[in-house]
Amino acid sequence: MSDSRVVEILKKAIILERQGYSFYKEVADRTESEAVKNIFSIMAEEEQKHEALLISQAERFQRGDGFYGRFGLEKPNEFVAGVLSPRIREQITASGYEAAAISAAVAMEEKAVELYSGRAEESDDETEKGLYRELARWEKTHLSFLNEIYQDLLESSWYDSNFWPF
Repeated sequence: MSDSRVVEILKKAIILERQGYSFYKEVADRTESEAVKNIFSIMAEEEQKHEALLISQAERFQRGDGFYGRFGLEKPNEFVAGVLSPRIREQITASGYEAAAISAAVAMEEKAVELYSGRAEESDDETEKGLYRELARWEKTHLSFLNEIYQDLLESSWYDSNFWPF
């Protein structure tokens, strides 16, 4: 893989993390739901950590030092345990702003998983593969809990509307 391709992927990844941070921070700032504010604030912090990691890796790579294997990310399960809350269902309706934000967040996380997983497969460098696998694992964790919340919202909405066509 050419150095320019590696730099291109790193730039895309950094931009993706910045966009995620901006989006999650905006939702956290706008929502009136404390549970949603908590979720999106934590996710914004996570995106900043990912961005910082990618920037440091890019700087090393551009200096010719290659990738390094200490990523400094906590375990994804700790993230989920700290974020998932039963209060979320009580504070979000399926047709509200927060539900739309969760739906948009799902799409963003899917894009990140695709980018990181793809790069992990492409790379010939084992440390670079490890970096992208770790980031993909994190984003999959985000995606999983967002999907869970979104599915709960749909189920709740169907139940509240007595919409059961089958």
